[in-house]
Amino acid sequence: MPTPTELEAYLDEALPPEQMGVIEQALRDDPALADELKQINARRDAGVHSLGAVWRRRRLTCPSREQLGSYVLGVLGRGHAEYVRFHLETVGCRLCSASLQDLTERQNAAEGEQEVRRKKYFQSTVGRLKRES
Repeated sequence: MPTPTELEAYLDEALPPEQMGVIEQALRDDPALADELKQINARRDAGVHSLGAVWRRRRLTCPSREQLGSYVLGVLGRGHAEYVRFHLETVGCRLCSASLQDLTERQNAAEGEQEVRRKKYFQSTVGRLKRES
């Protein structure tokens, strides 16, 4: 049975997809759980927020995009890199995972472009070097 904290995260769509599916199925199967979710939602609509809810909604534990980029490049300090890994793998933050995926794809594309530039540069200088020799 999901905890109130997990239900809050479910409403924020802040859980890993597998866990979202499990909670969604539990909500379909258990009317009492659906009522609890309605109460949480009503409390939110009334403006009553817990410290944990504010913490999650403001993403206070999420690394910045710059920090995620440094993680992709492997230039973060060991402790910081361990925290980012924990945040992504254990906490399962969907927003940070999406951001990390985007940064990784951009890095891979940039590396591919760099290789193309390097080949063109090499090809453009090969003919010149032969003529000068």
